[in-house]
Amino acid sequence: MVDITHKIKTLRVATAQAVVKVSKQDTIDAIKNNMVPKGNVFEMSKTAGLFAVKNTHNIIPDCHPLPIEFTSVEFEIKDLDIKIDVTIKTIYKTGVEVEAMHGASVVALTLYDMLKPIDKQIEIGTIKLLDKKGGKSSFNNKHRSQLKACLFVCSDTISAGLKEDKAGKAIIEKLEQNDVAISKYEVIPDEIDIIREKTITNSENHNLIIFTGGTGLSFRDVTPEALEPILERRIPGIEEAIRSYGQERTPYSMLSRSVAGTLADCLVLALPGSTNGAKESMDAVFPHLLHIFKILKGQQHE
Repeated sequence: MVDITHKIKTLRVATAQAVVKVSKQDTIDAIKNNMVPKGNVFEMSKTAGLFAVKNTHNIIPDCHPLPIEFTSVEFEIKDLDIKIDVTIKTIYKTGVEVEAMHGASVVALTLYDMLKPIDKQIEIGTIKLLDKKGGKSSFNNKHRSQLKACLFVCSDTISAGLKEDKAGKAIIEKLEQNDVAISKYEVIPDEIDIIREKTITNSENHNLIIFTGGTGLSFRDVTPEALEPILERRIPGIEEAIRSYGQERTPYSMLSRSVAGTLADCLVLALPGSTNGAKESMDAVFPHLLHIFKILKGQQHE
């Protein structure tokens, strides 16, 4: 199966539709009057659909087991067509569109099975996805102009040429995936004055400033001390999201002192200096974090 361990949980919703076509009005009348020999057509097919939705991962090899937290099955009769709409909701890392389509398919097949004794010309028509929400596409933030970021790697050893920077490169890769331009990339020592100067100087002409490194607990980890006095507004939710995401992957995440805040209209982030810590921190908040730039421009949450 596809690796989804890097994803965050969001509300996922999907609606699928199937159409069953009967050949005569007598079949529709039998359904409405509950005169089908095999029983209540809608109740039986709905039950079958509910079982199908919950067991999709047992049938479709690449589907992940996931919690199904809401399912509705709705029927609409129009002329000789029976439309079946299946809507599913979950809070999880991956979507439920296949589950919705599987449910709609099984409801349609159950209708076919129950109605075939009285109608030999039944057809199962279109099965399609009507809508889905909550995945990556729902949180893509398109901007009129490309966002511009600068990245500073805070490390005495890297700045001295004694170690290769991997955390910064992981951050750059994530920024590029989200269409954020990197105009500056620099390795600096763990010095409070330098960190502050870089922040103040670059905040006027950048949307985003990211520091990686210096958020731990050693005596040279001073990035939070450098940033906290100059940030105008802290954003605790971003800091909490980063640590919560990391804590699900390693207990050492609780020792990180990641910082998030704004200086004028510039977002400033201080992330861990380890490669995994930097990468996981970016996974925790991107692309959702980019919504902040709409808010800073005065737009409202939807």
